[in-house]
Amino acid sequence: MNTAEVLDIVQEIEDQQVYNLPVDMIYPNPFQPRRFFDPTALVDLATSIKQYGLVQPICVRITEQGYELVAGERRLRASKLADLSTIRAIVVDISEEESAILAMVENMQRQNLNYIEEAEGYYQLISYHNLTQEDLARRLGRNQSTVANKLRLLKLPPKIKRLLVEHDLSERHARALLLAQRGRNCAEAEHVMVEIIERIVDEGLTVLKTEELIDKISRQSRKKASSKANIKTYVRDVRIFTNTIRQAVGVMRDSGFDADYDVEESADGCVITVLVKY
Repeated sequence: MNTAEVLDIVQEIEDQQVYNLPVDMIYPNPFQPRRFFDPTALVDLATSIKQYGLVQPICVRITEQGYELVAGERRLRASKLADLSTIRAIVVDISEEESAILAMVENMQRQNLNYIEEAEGYYQLISYHNLTQEDLARRLGRNQSTVANKLRLLKLPPKIKRLLVEHDLSERHARALLLAQRGRNCAEAEHVMVEIIERIVDEGLTVLKTEELIDKISRQSRKKASSKANIKTYVRDVRIFTNTIRQAVGVMRDSGFDADYDVEESADGCVITVLVKY
């Protein structure tokens, strides 16, 4: 199904007869990409429906389980809040894949989705319907690069995705945070990203400033790692040297000398003292 076919289905839906269907026979679209529904906005919509009725009908398709919602999740939820027993609906004959695509298109056009929900919706469509990124982009009328960039956001840890949405940070901020994952294990990367988000929120960092901060943190991490590597090399070299001293002292003891040695380590180096009594 390409963009033109989607538009044809939408036009066909608009021309369909409207029915009054029992609310309790309609179940949600399993491919609904939107996860968060503002409770206050739903109450306001429910109040409006009670006063003026449902202006725009929902869209459903018939399945073995009953009526599956295709479009109009907010309207259905608000109608339930308004205690309606029936709801105005258009019944369409479309496939499961077409229903999933239309649910995504409706949310995209209404700008109801945040970018994380959109990315998760893309992944669900690709995985369940065995689509490529190119296939999905063509069906949604989007560039393949747009789909690819959205899917990359799913590499972020769940906690980070939640914080991005809670603090209403931009998608470009989210993409910048992907840079903080490079060269770090999962736990370390998440810790660093939480700190970066706190800085973004507290200091109102732009995307550019965020990228500069991430670059600074990465350079500091590399410098610290390099310093640790140098210390390890130094320690290994000292051990080789002290092993040689220990062997030499052992030879002196075997020759009848009263010999001993001591090693004192400090931040600047170490002091090795060899004591031979005769």
